[in-house]
Amino acid sequence: MHRKFQELLHGYKRDVFQLEHRQKDVESVTQECMAVCEDVLAQKYKYHFHKLPDADRAEIINMINNYTREAILPPVVEKLVQRHVLLERQVQALEGLLENMLEALSKPGATVSAD
Repeated sequence: MHRKFQELLHGYKRDVFQLEHRQKDVESVTQECMAVCEDVLAQKYKYHFHKLPDADRAEIINMINNYTREAILPPVVEKLVQRHVLLERQVQALEGLLENMLEALSKPGATVSAD
């Protein structure tokens, strides 16, 4: 049983490594990230002033808002989404590992030693 768990854990580690480094998986993660990023960045958020500002102040705030949306926000959102997608895939691999371990334990004749 100990050997079976070692094999399952090794398979999980291999799957996670391939997910992070194999070109095919990297491309699929990148495509999924870009799709989510485009969706997030396409949403328009409006700032509503509590008091009506003067024209100069409104123009400065508008410039800051535009710069933030176009220059700062996209790379930040891309990094966050990339990390989120990778973590989702790692959790899926971990769920598979847990499922396989429970199946191995539920088979007749499976014993766990106290080593």
